[in-house]
Amino acid sequence: MKQNLLIALIAGFTFTACTDTGMSLAPAPVYQAPTEAKMAKFKPVMTEVALSTRNDPKYNKMTIKPQDKQWFQDLMYRYWDRQITRRQFISEGISRYPGHNYEFTFIANGFQHRS
Repeated sequence: MKQNLLIALIAGFTFTACTDTGMSLAPAPVYQAPTEAKMAKFKPVMTEVALSTRNDPKYNKMTIKPQDKQWFQDLMYRYWDRQITRRQFISEGISRYPGHNYEFTFIANGFQHRS
């Protein structure tokens, strides 16, 4: 009896170790680069959002490093184009520029109101 129980227990562990737990690593998402037509629609909205930051006294202007300017524009474009969520936009921004939660939230709100 004990031997049958031991065999069943070992078999159970064996099957458990071979099953997919759903926690496999998914490939990183591939983002679509902007077309000229989309970029023509995006740029005025981006400019409008950028100018709106001047009207908010709580907004602390972020000094974007030269090597991050393209990253920042791409991040805003991906959010505007709905390739990432609001939460992802803010999270990615704060991970690169900690302490600017208000600013990334403000920018996200700006795009939300203009899209």
